Order: sequence, then structure tokens, then C-alpha cells
Amino acid sequence: MPVTTARVIADLPFVAAQVHDDRVAWRHPRDGQWHDLTFTDVAEWVMELASGLVHLGVEPGDRVCVLSETRPEWSAVELAVLAAGGIVVPIYPSSAPEECAWIIGDSGAVLLIAETDEQRAKIAEIRDQVPALRDVIVIEGGGLAELRSHGRTSPVPVELDDRRAAIDPDDPTVIIYTSGTTGPPKGCVLTNRNWLTMCQLTVELNYVLPDDVVYLFLPLAHVFAQIVQLSAIYTGTTVAFYGGDTAKIVPELSQVRPTFLPSVPRIFEKIYTVATTGVPEDQLRQAVQVGLAVRKFQAADQPLPADLAAAFDKVDPVFARVRAIFGGRLRQALSGAAPISVEVLEFFTAAGVPVLEGYGMSESTGVGTVNTLARHKLGSVGTYGMANLQLKVAEDGEILMNGPHVFAGYWNNPAATAEVLTDGWLHTGDLGEIDDDGFVTITGRKKDIIITAGGKNIAPANVENQLRQSRWISHAVVYGDLKPYLVALITLDEDEIVPWAQAQGLPTDLPTLARTPEARALIQDVVDEANSHFAHVSQVKRFTVLDRDLSQENGELTPTLKVKRKIVHSTHAKLYDELYS
Repeated sequence: MPVTTARVIADLPFVAAQVHDDRVAWRHPRDGQWHDLTFTDVAEWVMELASGLVHLGVEPGDRVCVLSETRPEWSAVELAVLAAGGIVVPIYPSSAPEECAWIIGDSGAVLLIAETDEQRAKIAEIRDQVPALRDVIVIEGGGLAELRSHGRTSPVPVELDDRRAAIDPDDPTVIIYTSGTTGPPKGCVLTNRNWLTMCQLTVELNYVLPDDVVYLFLPLAHVFAQIVQLSAIYTGTTVAFYGGDTAKIVPELSQVRPTFLPSVPRIFEKIYTVATTGVPEDQLRQAVQVGLAVRKFQAADQPLPADLAAAFDKVDPVFARVRAIFGGRLRQALSGAAPISVEVLEFFTAAGVPVLEGYGMSESTGVGTVNTLARHKLGSVGTYGMANLQLKVAEDGEILMNGPHVFAGYWNNPAATAEVLTDGWLHTGDLGEIDDDGFVTITGRKKDIIITAGGKNIAPANVENQLRQSRWISHAVVYGDLKPYLVALITLDEDEIVPWAQAQGLPTDLPTLARTPEARALIQDVVDEANSHFAHVSQVKRFTVLDRDLSQENGELTPTLKVKRKIVHSTHAKLYDELYS
């Protein structure tokens, strides 16, 4: 049963211990083995850390930053800070020192929990810029264990009970700084009411079930991962934290055998590429059609016609490999944070691994619309109207949201808050449409719309998404504002293009390979195929292949792998200019 009696998020771990007791809450790898923590174990850990924080001088309302990869300690620290009456401020572990300085300084954080000495060194570089920061505790340096030990030997349960009782449902809990595709990040203030609304929605939709095992590798600095960890505690679901190495995600999936997987599109796209490599296009298309037909019969609980069953037996070995990659018992997966193509979704549905798409943003607690197993439409981001959530499309096509999931505003930034909140309605900046069945489709970003020299409005994401379906392409960035036609900057997927180059007897280093006529011809075929899906004005007329991939290190990608469009345009302005020369 869900933890419905929690008044504020700080209550969650303690009420969950009473309700879920010795059920497994968290699972994590260490020394080659997976170790389990029950809900009671988690509550004890949180209580001891919270007591340690009180002794350290953390007061109600104080901001505490967490700079770490996703791991159980991250979640324990967050729950402990909340239990002590504080506010959590996540920082992506990939953040540069300057980005850390901005978030620490803007939030006024008094304490930072760093994962490693390497992360602490980044803070040391900018320590003079953040005078409010009093302490830095290192998880792997023994600092967190020491904090817990102090809290264990000197518990303050009455003090913690009083602090939790003083928390208001509309008080801030977490300040999530947006990844900042333009300008410095802004801190989205999310309240207890925001998170509890999200938890209640999870139960209402039967999205995460008590018997589920969720594999979590998403960064906890992102709202998507926060949804997963908090709703799992609320529903009594087991969360298996990844081991910290993205190269081991697939092997860990086979070990954990999750029933639910939240992910960004890139992971599904990579698995799709691996699973379909070597399968002729016509054969793949036929297999997907057969698989989709079978799933419709199964969803309606109807017996398969003999000819369809025979056809499925022939193609299912390909699908069986896909199911095995995910561990063999995946009930459903959720894709968010960026668009994913219908072709990829259809393939996984046909394979018996439903990948459903949802839509939300930090400002809406990651909630907005969602597809469910019971009601979904591939290519849409789902429906709305759950748990008093409201959504509408303005006259200019912008999606607006209203409800208890909408954030309280940007931290210390009333001007920016006023720009996006009007009479309780959140102006998302996303453009979309609602069909007759209530399903929402995202058509682009309001700020990203390209207006050509001929006055045509084009959403570049549609064209880019089509190009990225190619196994050879990692990223595509379309350009053409006030220009006569569209051009694109394209990067090669090293994992796929290098084996192809070897087979062709071509150079395997990307800078050299990107300049070869053979690679150019390969990508030209992809561009031609993508163009066939669009009207003439939306077609890419010229392109250039970059000699490296886009990266977070170069400031071109956010931590969730969204393209920072303006930075890419600025960094590679000369290449774009050459395409118009």
C-alpha cells in the first residue's frame, strides 16, 4: 500500500518503514555483489544522517548541495536534509567549477556533499566565490560515514520531530537548477505539495507498482530521477542503483532484471541500433508489423490467428534478443527528457518491451502528460488531466500547464518567474497540439523555431529527430534562421561508424574519416531519406560532418544530452557560414 499518510516529503522514509518494513527499498552493487537495504534500514540511515546534520549546524531552511553520481548515498543525504528541515540543491557531477560556483552562490548553500576528492577539488577552486559555504563533506573520503556515526551516537529524535512538524506543505524541498541551454541556470523551487502530487499520480496511473524493480542510472540532479526515487518510496518499490559506470548499464540490466526502466531516448536508440544491425530493412519492417499486430491481439486478450502466430514465430528470435538485453522481465519503460522517434517506439512495442513516452519539465515537477499501458498512442507524449493537472494550448501553439504540480517559481528571481507564470498557468515554451482523443504531441520549442528568409516557420527538432534515427548519426543540428534554406551540422556515432569504416578499408579516426568521400556519401543517403519525409521548405539542402561528437565538456550538451543549440551555433558559426557560401 502507498505511503498516503505522509504530510510532507520529510515524512516519507519514516512512514515507509512502518508501511513497507523489511521489503527491499534499495539495491546497489559493491565488490561484485548486489546488496539490499530494507525500508527500515533506509529510515535508520536517514535518521542518523539527519541527526548528524543537526549537530553540524544545519538549520531549517538551509540549503545543502549534493555533487555526486547517482548512488544510495545521494538519496540518503537528500532524505536526511529534508528530515532536518533543510532544502536540497542538486548539482550535476559533470558540472564545471564555474557552474558549481553559480549554483552554490545563487542558492546560498551552507553545506556541500561531494562524492569524491576530485569533486571536492572543483569546489576548492571556487571556494572564495561562495562565502556562505561553511563545510564540504566527501562521501568516499569517509566524511559521510563520520557524519552518520555522530548522528548514531548522539541522536536528536525530538528535535527532528519538531522540525518536520514545522514544515508546511508549500515549503520548498528541492531547488533544481535548469541545465541552461541559454544563460545561467535558474533554480526551480519544488515544494512538498509538488512532490506529493507526483507520488499520488504514480499510484493513480499504476505506473510504478509495489512489486516492481526499477533500475536507476539517471542523474539525481535531474527531475526525472527524483520522480523515480520518491515515488518508489511512496509505493514501496525497489530501486536498483547502477554502479556508476555507464559502460556497464547493459550488463547490470541483465543482473537486476528490472520490471520498470526510466531512461532518456539515447539509451533506447543505442539498443535499437545494436538489435537491428545486420537485419535487412524490408525484413525489419515486416517483423515490426507482425509484432505490432500480435501485441494488439494480446492487449485485447484475444487468441492469435494461426497465420499470424506462425509469422511471429519466425521473427520473434530478433525480439527475444531485445527482451534479453533488458533482463527478460521488463513490464514497461518510460522515455523522457527529449523526443524519441515513432519507429523506435514501434520496434520495442513489437518486441514486447513497451517504451512509453512522457512529457514534463523541472518547472512542472517533471509531470505534464504521460502514456500508460492501458491508454497510449505512439508518437504522442500521452494525455493529461490526472490529479487535477490541467493543460491547454495557447493561440500561438505554446503548451500551458496549471495545477498542484506547477513549481513555486525561480529561486531569488521574481522577474524570470513572472515571465513563465501567469495567473497560475505555466508557460512551458514548448509548442504542441492536442488531438481529438486528448493525446498531446510536441512540435518544437518556441525559441527554437526557424523562420526562413521566405518567412516559413520550421521546427528543427522534427528534422533533427528524423536524421538521428540513422545508426551512423549521433547528433544533428539544423540551422537556417533568416536563410534561404536549411543546413545541418552532423556528428558521427563512433560506435557504429568505426566498424563500418574498418570493413570499407577506410581510416578509423573520426577527424580523418569525416572528410572521406565515402563517409560523405553515406551521410548524404541518410539526409536524402530523411528529406523524403518533409515538404521542400523543411528539407536540409546542405550539411557538414563534424570531426568529433558534441559533448558536455565543450558546453554543447546538457547533462541529459540535450543540445545547447545556441552554443553549437556560436561554436561552429564558421562551418554554417561555409554552407551558405
